[in-house]
Amino acid sequence: MSAGAPDITFGQAHPGALLVAARRRLIALAPHRDDYTGLSRSWRRDLLAGLTVAIVALPLALGFGVSSGLGAAAGLVTAVVAGAVAAVLGGSHLQVSGPTGAMTVVLLPVVARFGPELVPVVAIMAGGIVVLAGVLGLGRLVAYIPWPVVEGFTVGIGVVIALQQVPLALDTPAAPGTNAAAVALKTLGSVDWSAAVAPLALVALAIALMVALPRLRRGLPASLVAVVAATLVAELAHLDVDRIGTLPASLPAPHLPVVDLQTTSALFSSALAVAALAALESLLSARVADGMADDLPRTKPNRELVGQGLANVASGLFGGLPATGAIARTAVNVRSEARTRVAALSHAVMLAAVVYLAAPLVGRIPLAALAAVLLVTAARMVDVSTAVAICRSGRSGAAVFLTTLVVTVAFDLVLAVEVGVAVAAVLALRAVARASGLHREDAPDEVLRADDERALLHEHIAVYRIDGALFFADVRRFLDELTQVSDVRVVVLRLSSVSMLDTSGAYALAQIVADLQHRGIVVLLKGLRPQHRRVVESVGVLDALAHEKHLFDDLGTALEHARSHVRREGATMGAAAHGGRTHPTTSEEP
Repeated sequence: MSAGAPDITFGQAHPGALLVAARRRLIALAPHRDDYTGLSRSWRRDLLAGLTVAIVALPLALGFGVSSGLGAAAGLVTAVVAGAVAAVLGGSHLQVSGPTGAMTVVLLPVVARFGPELVPVVAIMAGGIVVLAGVLGLGRLVAYIPWPVVEGFTVGIGVVIALQQVPLALDTPAAPGTNAAAVALKTLGSVDWSAAVAPLALVALAIALMVALPRLRRGLPASLVAVVAATLVAELAHLDVDRIGTLPASLPAPHLPVVDLQTTSALFSSALAVAALAALESLLSARVADGMADDLPRTKPNRELVGQGLANVASGLFGGLPATGAIARTAVNVRSEARTRVAALSHAVMLAAVVYLAAPLVGRIPLAALAAVLLVTAARMVDVSTAVAICRSGRSGAAVFLTTLVVTVAFDLVLAVEVGVAVAAVLALRAVARASGLHREDAPDEVLRADDERALLHEHIAVYRIDGALFFADVRRFLDELTQVSDVRVVVLRLSSVSMLDTSGAYALAQIVADLQHRGIVVLLKGLRPQHRRVVESVGVLDALAHEKHLFDDLGTALEHARSHVRREGATMGAAAHGGRTHPTTSEEP
């Protein structure tokens, strides 16, 4: 190597370049000064937005904590700790994180199987998985989730949240089981209706206030007013209803749960499901926020995953629940004209103040009032107009939407997304396959020089054009149609209109060529695209051709070659019929 030549090893990345790339990736995932651009002008609006979100988040955090089986204190701790960490480290300027209804749906089977004491461990494990996903750059995958899947998932969550409130609304112990629908039905069958009158009255009062107050004055915190009113009625009337109970007067100290390897292994599948939901819901919520605030920087999806993962780890260390970005609270934050992440951070600080200053008062809130808040939240998640629009858009969209909805209610959320995406993919492939076609066509007039040429082409040469995609979902149809050709001597396959060609399609093409030539029909290929050449060569399509020169770029040249082949074959057959001998001629044909 000459002096001064760069030290480059071909086929290997330079260590220095790898370090630079890794450093850039870490910088992109870390907090930056630009996160607070414009704070000097917007801090008043940000603090006011944080207060508004905290008022909305308080009853939701308490309610989701109770619904998960860990209690109201765990929900409040999660909203404070995870909300603060995600606000600082996440990739969205407006995202508000905390406990959500979707996460409680996933946690119920975990609590039933392992007990509430291991949920923080699941949060820590899931957080680590989400951080890893962000570091690996998987944040952009959410863009591939179809809209009907997202809407079916959302409506399904709303239905499940509503079903989960049945025991709380009736002040009745929940029946055993993990499926919300089954538990609700069993609970209804065993309820003492005389004792359920009081909690149902509180539910009705809270729902009525939450529906009526926004119509009287839009800015009123309807959920908080409803909870306060229901609590006052319960206190003044001395109603015998279940309450939240004693809350800690301060946040718990962080500690690392001690678990053995066997327990960790048993929890891994649950942690993976929680991680998938945390990533999915957070990115979807951030995408909603981006759509509502077009003038602010877009969410950095990989940084958002890292921030949400670390928020879950922190929540688990403080004994809280797994957390995600909360669509409802994020929307309130945007509508309150928040401009920086200080709004989400201040929401967490204000909730922490509730823990330290008002824990005894919060403990007197009836569980029925929280059930009412969550019932209204669930009802607002069901957008009837959107559901109707999807179902009217076509059978495919309706099938994906309804499948995702049913699987969400009947099984679980992660499986619902997986099944919904799979159904959408199958239907999309089916649509692509239907749009593809095989057409027998006449040659353009400019390549036909006389009527005898037209007759020659019509009798002995067939031109087929393949349109669209030639791939695994539709290769059998092309194979069946082309292998039935028997009345010609030459087949010209026009491939210039093939938009997609995968390995299965190329292999089917090789089979077609081999089968036709085995029956004495010469195959010529015209218009093979450069991007398809590699896959065609790798599976042996060109090897299956009778001659290496049977590949053409121009239809006229291909047809001229086909005519010469037909004439040569006709001359040979004529000489054989008269018992004559023909002298071998120089030809490119084998």
